[in-house]
Amino acid sequence: MIAEAGAYFGLFSAAFVAATILPAQSESVLVLMILAGKYPVAALIAVASLGNILGSVINWWLGLSLERYGARRWFPASTEALERARRWYGRYGRWSLLASWVPVIGDPITVVAGVLREPLPSFLLLVTLAKTSRYIVLAMATTSFI
Repeated sequence: MIAEAGAYFGLFSAAFVAATILPAQSESVLVLMILAGKYPVAALIAVASLGNILGSVINWWLGLSLERYGARRWFPASTEALERARRWYGRYGRWSLLASWVPVIGDPITVVAGVLREPLPSFLLLVTLAKTSRYIVLAMATTSFI
């Protein structure tokens, strides 16, 4: 029971960190846990999604606080990445959050959503849809090879 909780916590942590400050990859953790066959796939998708969504909320909050934290070395997006994301967001508006799962541009988009004061409810809806869909597709692809 404790080992199972630890495994879920590890997946949650990997997904959370992957969406925030440090470079990490949650997809490999999810795939390995699915391949282990010890955990319900739906539970793994839920845990990974929750961690990744909450990590994106941190980015959104940092965007709200950009003037305060943007110059810090640990800030999750470079000036160049933020500018690319700002152009993307300017072109597609809140719908650009559907690309929040995409490597390299996804995290800056969530920061820019905060900078541009995207309301939290619409932010959560679109990010939840994007990130959960990514994990569902990944799980389906993984289980089709088992």
